[in-house]
Amino acid sequence: MKENTKNMTEGKTLPMLIKFALPLVAGNVFQLMYTFFDTAIVGKYLGVQALAALGAVEYLIWLLYGMVQGITQGFSIKMSQDFGAGDVKSLKQVVGNSVVLSIITSIFLLALGILTSKPILLLLHTPKEILPLSTLYINILFAGLPVIFAYNLLAGLLRSLGNSKTPLHAVIVSSIINIALDLIFVLVFKWGIAGAAIATLIAQIAASVFCFVKLAKIPQVQIARRDLHPSPSLCKKLYLLGLPLAVQGSIIAVGGMIVEFVVNSFGVTFIAAYVAVTKLYGLLDIAATSFGFALMTFVGQNHGAKLYGRIKSGTKSGMTLSLTCSIIIAVIMIVFGKTVLTLFVSKGDANGGQVMETAYSYLRLMSIFLPTLYLLWLTRSIIQGLGNTIIPMVSGIMEFVMRTGSALVLPIFIGSNGILYAEVLAWIGADLVLIPAFIHMFRKMK
Repeated sequence: MKENTKNMTEGKTLPMLIKFALPLVAGNVFQLMYTFFDTAIVGKYLGVQALAALGAVEYLIWLLYGMVQGITQGFSIKMSQDFGAGDVKSLKQVVGNSVVLSIITSIFLLALGILTSKPILLLLHTPKEILPLSTLYINILFAGLPVIFAYNLLAGLLRSLGNSKTPLHAVIVSSIINIALDLIFVLVFKWGIAGAAIATLIAQIAASVFCFVKLAKIPQVQIARRDLHPSPSLCKKLYLLGLPLAVQGSIIAVGGMIVEFVVNSFGVTFIAAYVAVTKLYGLLDIAATSFGFALMTFVGQNHGAKLYGRIKSGTKSGMTLSLTCSIIIAVIMIVFGKTVLTLFVSKGDANGGQVMETAYSYLRLMSIFLPTLYLLWLTRSIIQGLGNTIIPMVSGIMEFVMRTGSALVLPIFIGSNGILYAEVLAWIGADLVLIPAFIHMFRKMK
């Protein structure tokens, strides 16, 4: 059905990209709201230990979702190319093989995750008093990996068909269900932190069903049994697209763990300032991720249709708009940053002034270099849309090297504030890989 798909190989590019990106922005806002409420419910009603248990597995969750999103995002690149080329037979086979690969991969990661979660938490020096809670929470999420895979695969398929509204509606539905079930399972059933994890998985099931119902109405992706038969050559191609992105997400998550380890050595005041700014990170890059997904789908469809001139013009329009957004957001944060930070930093606290000073210095630094982050997202997404996921993986490795290297070395020379430069230098390092590759690929494009 036409309303459930959008052929991005025709029509005016800029209005199309804006129309596609806006639901993604709204979806990101709802996810941020859900995260806020979920954390607030756990912290307020289950206490400090439960809240600390959530914090202890934050990067493990990031690692988990990074791998799932990377693999399914790789699959969706091939889907968007086939849809743009109008090759329905190949598209159906890609969808069928992606389903099989997602099931196999989710079962493998499920077993690996449950076996390694506790040793990893011990390696990260998770306090003994919260270790059982942290292990329980992350193991429930690992057990639900097939569900998490299902949602990301279905949402990625919808976006590859030019449909960003259905994933938005699915996020809204799942967020409402998640918050409601959090309250029921935690307050009424007294299931504790396990209830919060179970609520997340049930919400993911609801989102998956919502996306599946919409996809069932689209003839181009109604697969038959033969489409589920694995094709060795196609499976290899899909994994070659998805695995580099999964590795990229994993490396970045591991880098975050190392930085967090260093941050913890500078005391509670510095940790509080660092956490306050990281809470705002989702607001800083919200337009970058949204326009990145929009450009990846646009480039993928037009690459499949071999409309290279359209790729160039659309990329120029999308990058101009996105970079303009980055400048606007940066100015807002520089001017009103201290006001925003008061949401997380209490002035009445004995160390509140010092926390605010450090936090604002970090926020201002990130805001000044925000266009660098947006260039990272845009060039990486465009290169992925062209079917190359190796270069984005290399950029992820460069991010890891710059982030961890800066975090470990700079504090030796300039004290704790040296770690504040780690994130910005990671963006610059990734851009040094992505921008030359992006220019080279576009020059070769006829």
